[in-house]
Amino acid sequence: MDLETVRTFLAAVDTGRFQEAAAELSVTQQAVSKRIAALERGLGVRLFTRTPRGAELTIDGQAFLPHARELLRTAERAVASVRTGRRPLRVDVINSRGAATGLMRDFHRAHPEVELDVVMLVEIDAAVAALRSGAVDASFRAVAAPGRPLPEDVGAVRVLDEPLQLLTGPDHALAGARSVTVAELAGHRIWMPGVVPGAEWTAYYDDLVAEFGLTLESTGPNFGSDALLDTIADTPALATFMSERTRLVWPAGHGLRRIPVTDPTPVYPHSLLWRRDNPHPGLAALRAHLATAAGLRATGGTSGTWMPGWVIPR
Repeated sequence: MDLETVRTFLAAVDTGRFQEAAAELSVTQQAVSKRIAALERGLGVRLFTRTPRGAELTIDGQAFLPHARELLRTAERAVASVRTGRRPLRVDVINSRGAATGLMRDFHRAHPEVELDVVMLVEIDAAVAALRSGAVDASFRAVAAPGRPLPEDVGAVRVLDEPLQLLTGPDHALAGARSVTVAELAGHRIWMPGVVPGAEWTAYYDDLVAEFGLTLESTGPNFGSDALLDTIADTPALATFMSERTRLVWPAGHGLRRIPVTDPTPVYPHSLLWRRDNPHPGLAALRAHLATAAGLRATGGTSGTWMPGWVIPR
């Protein structure tokens, strides 16, 4: 159904005369008559009768009137839903407990006027495809793609360097340490069930293991963080890496320890990705906020820290 004919029908109803409807729509009276006639042919009924007082609705016209108004309201809502700045800013944070979620919570507190829609995509290829298609406006990633550069229409900037910590149970050999050096981790089993082939964090940990001769295991299914914490608490031989800003709560009886890693401190790089031609004003506000409020950790990129060589520069 042609919405212009529906709009013309409503103008004729509201003004009561085809001539006045034509003036309101800035068209000729003949154009109004043709549009109404086309609408009546499409519906197979007469909508108006001509009287000395003007155009009056028939019984069929009265039945059609509320639906015609709803058609235009629906069309207006459809247009508004994609109009720049009118729809929520859609951001991929990978998971609900990581540093990216914390950054977005900070942004929301600073900019409550920007409506947000937060999603979680696991694979970087899926995130990049969503950015390019417009399914999401921004994505937090490590951009771990040695030999796999980002498409030219996707921009990226590093926004946070997050130190890794060692997470152990109460009976682990390192549980009592105030800090541990990377060298001291040699020979200890680091269990990372979420490290799977193709994931961007896998490239990070592959390089970390190769650089420092660590023993990293990814055996068994990944049942999520709760199961990971249970296993680490109950297994003295296992430890795991945990990012500093990962938000976790565990039962008091677990007695888990978060231990800083030093000499050097491995830092996990978080970057914001977006499509370069995305005009959403909320995206500009997010990028400005991250540049000024979040920023890079003071330790990021110094001689006391480590990250892979493929990480994008500041």
